[in-house]
Amino acid sequence: MNLKKDFPIFKNRNITYLDSGATTQKPEQVIQTIDEFYKKYNANIHRGAYSLSIEATEYYENTRVKIANFINAKSKDEIIFSKNATESLNLLAYSYGLENLKKDDEVVISIMEHHSNLVPWQKVCKNTGSKLNYMYINKEFELSDEEIESKITDRTKIVGITHVSNVLGTINNIDKIIKYAHKKGAIVIVDASQSIPHMKIDVQDLNADFLVFSGHKMLAPLGIGVLYGKKELLNKMSPFIMGGDMIEYVYEQETTFAPLPNKFEAGTQNIEAIVGLGAAIDYIENIGYDKIKEIEDEIISYAIENLRKLDYLDLYLTPNRENHSSVISFNIKGIHPHDVASILDSEKVCVRSGNHCAQPLMRFLGIDSTCRASFYLYNTKQDVDNLIKALEKAYNMFKKYIKNI
Repeated sequence: MNLKKDFPIFKNRNITYLDSGATTQKPEQVIQTIDEFYKKYNANIHRGAYSLSIEATEYYENTRVKIANFINAKSKDEIIFSKNATESLNLLAYSYGLENLKKDDEVVISIMEHHSNLVPWQKVCKNTGSKLNYMYINKEFELSDEEIESKITDRTKIVGITHVSNVLGTINNIDKIIKYAHKKGAIVIVDASQSIPHMKIDVQDLNADFLVFSGHKMLAPLGIGVLYGKKELLNKMSPFIMGGDMIEYVYEQETTFAPLPNKFEAGTQNIEAIVGLGAAIDYIENIGYDKIKEIEDEIISYAIENLRKLDYLDLYLTPNRENHSSVISFNIKGIHPHDVASILDSEKVCVRSGNHCAQPLMRFLGIDSTCRASFYLYNTKQDVDNLIKALEKAYNMFKKYIKNI
């Protein structure tokens, strides 16, 4: 099943795109939905008594319902729109963390976290006198049960965990983490940015307290994120950003805030991206997660099998295939990842190089950076073959220097 035909960029650019962990390409259906919105429905929402504004508002709010159903939230009011997962995590750090943490409380995150689920907690812990603790990975790039149970204690109030590592592709046992954290009286924040494009998420089944993701990593436009939160927790939190559309009454010295979800959605929202996210969800559901998994399993297994044949590569991934998603990080031994990525680009193969906003993880692994190939539903075995061919070219260019290192 070759889905490249649905993505205009592959008709306009002869590239092997292996950077979907950073952002996915957009199908024609999403692009057309945004185009249609501007041509037929463009107006600001929640503000106009005229029919065009009312229709735009209905479009916007119907998308909220679609997202709630997509992740099986109890209520559409548990869906908060942000500009990305980073903003959602910052909202939680400031609106929940600052208000609920006190001296000697503990926040626990994994060493795998993206900076957006790490740096805000550094700041909040410093401001509240609480302590930031880390769960570390084992030699198989996984969090062991022993590590989870030793780090989440009776002092732990917040656990932040990535569902899938954006560097290692490790699928974390969030079922275990959530259950154990709740047993200790902590709430859990799940970063699903790297998981929701690839696997079905049911927030009620997970019993996650909060869950965040970015639309642009799952076929939607840039600039739209989602924060899911249990209603009883969101109701107790103060707004993160103040402004229009999130207030009830404003007096000269006092303000009362609107109910959920408006309380956390100040100002004019990125309406086009929100309706685009709705179209992306339609696309994903039309294909189905089972089919997506089937496509990706075949491609990732093929990629791992062929990359392991290249003895000049270091691979950073768990050997447990069932615990590994669509990300493969690697280095050519002795060669800087930026140099490798540049040679790959000359062969029109697009991979990421750098620390992937995960410097503490890189430091823990004893490296500065990696190349990262991240796959999605439009990738094919030919893309893998193109990657292997480009890597062979890069190695042959650099091998005389490698021997001298």
